[in-house]
Amino acid sequence: MNMKELAKLAGVSPAAVSRYLNGGPLSEEKRRIIRAAVEKTGYQPDPAAQMLRTRSTDVVGLVVPKLDSESVSRLAAGASELLAEAGYACQLGVSGNDPEKELAFLQLFQNRSAAGVILMGTVMTPGLESFLRRGALPVVVAGQRFRGVPCVYHDDYGAALELTRLVMARGRRRPVYIGAIEQDAAAGLARRRGVQAGLREAGLDPELPREISSFEIEGGRAAMERLLARVPELDAVLCATDRMAFGAMQALREAGRRLPEEVSVTGMGDSWGGEHIRPHLTTARFYYKTCGETAARLLIESLTERDRSAPVQQVELSYTIQERDSV
Repeated sequence: MNMKELAKLAGVSPAAVSRYLNGGPLSEEKRRIIRAAVEKTGYQPDPAAQMLRTRSTDVVGLVVPKLDSESVSRLAAGASELLAEAGYACQLGVSGNDPEKELAFLQLFQNRSAAGVILMGTVMTPGLESFLRRGALPVVVAGQRFRGVPCVYHDDYGAALELTRLVMARGRRRPVYIGAIEQDAAAGLARRRGVQAGLREAGLDPELPREISSFEIEGGRAAMERLLARVPELDAVLCATDRMAFGAMQALREAGRRLPEEVSVTGMGDSWGGEHIRPHLTTARFYYKTCGETAARLLIESLTERDRSAPVQQVELSYTIQERDSV
């Protein structure tokens, strides 16, 4: 059965059937009649023909920096589950933290007429800014806050500030910091600023000794070794991520430091390992699955929104401090 035959059976025009199938304006009476005819016949529109008419597919791209990450897996689970409920398939692109690959995936999804893209954990580059400004493909950013772009992000600053307050309340006065690259506005810049705000409150120099690390355990370990050489009297290590903290704890133990008696350590992200290592890691829990769900909801709303002049939605998610043994 084709669309014309369905229209004849329902007693309406083929244009009315087309509007019904593509979410166009239609009276409730005609919508009811066409729905009954679809249910009676089991009619399914041809996907290829529908794509040619609408210039879009039921595929949503999800571009992530890597796969071996709890934050990525939680976010992807939240986004893909909600998208599936709305009838969209999720196609994954892994950039390897390479901005050029990230941009290539966005262009690929645009060329293949994807419905839209959820972009996770990005660094704003001129190429990305230009792509987003053109607005040819609906994009929602997850995990970062970019001006003028629909996004869902975490309170990185607030979480880092509260963790620093917790460490300072333990009487620590010689803290150091292991952070991420500051082109990463969330994990790099906002978290570092939160730590510095906490130190100011405690009457300490906010320009504390710090090292930049990769997001891997080995990066945290190497950064900790450098800080031990620079500041042997350190008594607290504030880390931008849990993996950095795991590496820092390895280096501290190998240097003979007792945790937490001599040195307090905090992370951010609430990875599963934080509850199993000794001492258990004090950290900030971010709601990554909720972030993915919210990003998917914003994207779906943008695909069905009639009012293109509506303000850009930006949603900040909260956090929970998981206070454990490491402080």
